[in-house]
Amino acid sequence: SHPALVPPGIKCGGVLSASSGNFSSPNFPGLYPYETECTWLIVVAEGSSILLSFSHFELEYHASCAYDYLQVYNGATRDRGNLLGTFCGRSPPPPFSSAWHVMAVIFHSDRHVAKRGFAAVYRKDACGGQLTGLSGEITSPRYPESYPNDAECRWSVEGGQGCSFDYVALFDGPTITAPSLGRYCGSTRPPPTVSSTQHLLILFRSDFNIGGRGFKAHFYSAGECQEVFTTIKGNFSSPHYPNFYPNNLKCQWSIQLPPGYRVKLFFLDMELEGRSSLTGGCDYDHLAAFDAGSEKGSLLGRWCGGESPAPITSHHNHLLLVLHTDRNTAKRGFSITYVGVVPMNVTCTRTDFHIQIPVQSLAQLERNRIYLGTPSCAAQVVGGNFKIHTRFDTCGTESQKRNNTSIIVSTLYIDFSAGDQEDIHQYEVQCEPKRKEASVTLIAGPDSARLSQAENLVDAQQYEGEVTDTREIKSQDTSDIVFISICILAGLLMVVAVVGLVLL
Repeated sequence: SHPALVPPGIKCGGVLSASSGNFSSPNFPGLYPYETECTWLIVVAEGSSILLSFSHFELEYHASCAYDYLQVYNGATRDRGNLLGTFCGRSPPPPFSSAWHVMAVIFHSDRHVAKRGFAAVYRKDACGGQLTGLSGEITSPRYPESYPNDAECRWSVEGGQGCSFDYVALFDGPTITAPSLGRYCGSTRPPPTVSSTQHLLILFRSDFNIGGRGFKAHFYSAGECQEVFTTIKGNFSSPHYPNFYPNNLKCQWSIQLPPGYRVKLFFLDMELEGRSSLTGGCDYDHLAAFDAGSEKGSLLGRWCGGESPAPITSHHNHLLLVLHTDRNTAKRGFSITYVGVVPMNVTCTRTDFHIQIPVQSLAQLERNRIYLGTPSCAAQVVGGNFKIHTRFDTCGTESQKRNNTSIIVSTLYIDFSAGDQEDIHQYEVQCEPKRKEASVTLIAGPDSARLSQAENLVDAQQYEGEVTDTREIKSQDTSDIVFISICILAGLLMVVAVVGLVLL
């Protein structure tokens, strides 16, 4: 922590606990003193929020506010995740609406160039305000209790017909003159709404009688805190990565691939707030993955701290990741890459490979974009499937020994290239002829270095668009094992017979 710098005779900073009030830099409207640091802690009743605004602002200017500056924190500490902004020069900070009942304001001046400083005013139970975070939550006044009559609240987020009494209206811009995105009242729940610009205005209005419970809504800043991916490869990271992510976030990343695909995630880096010392669980900041693209889907994993999760694969073509951060202890965050796993059925005999891929999974590709070993071994279209049926002595196959076992290996290429952009995914196809056991491994996708951790994807028996892990199902021919067992048993019987003759 930083020591307080308050020259003798200068009064500044302190705890502001009234429901409303104002404060200013020392000597305002005169010049503020040099080498001064003041901290104001605004604390209102728990369950309330704070609206903070500035009526005057004039500090020494620097491009990165390295000299004189004002900092506003959404909380009581200097946790970097709580920092709402650092300001200097003549441009006043925007109005701030806190996420909870505490805010901190820090003023700092160096030993050169003094200005007039600032004047600020605050009040609790803010109704409306400018929301500048990457995500957050807003509610009608007193929610979930009945909202007051004669209220009008406007929330400006930066980053139904016939409702004439109490309603919530959305506007695609910073003012009510912007295009309307909808007006809602009664018990009609508004759908998820996305603005076309970086501004969204939410207007809540109640008339002089009949108050209801009101509303509760979440907002996200698209691009850094909410993204939708539809390409079969991609990567993303937590807000501000590799710098500290903000506190009080709920961010979502949705991956939506064509039918038949599954989503495979690779965790390149992760540093979140650690596990709870009481429960041992990820009770604070955490990242969660849900199957089928919804928080109502199956939970695929929940992580926190400095864990290094193994790659995970969804069971459907949609996957949702949600990052929750609390009020303190921000960390570096995470970096993730993903690739769409093409559903395929790979089997083998003692002499041949059989590969099937649903045409619907690669509907945008011609058959010659899918080949084994060389382009001359391209797939054929048979009954809604891309099929490759080839002998081991063709199509670039080779014999190798791995773990003292002889296997046949080839490479399946799926070419997604478009124009000058090369994008060829490679799967290593293996067969152990004696056991008639086949497997397929994703070895190169959008970035082979990032996918070096790729795990085995096997489907030796099932089709229907599912790829089964080798640890679960292995299609085997046990005739050789039975033959060897018989030979061993016969040998033992012969030894017993010889011993019997000797004894006689």
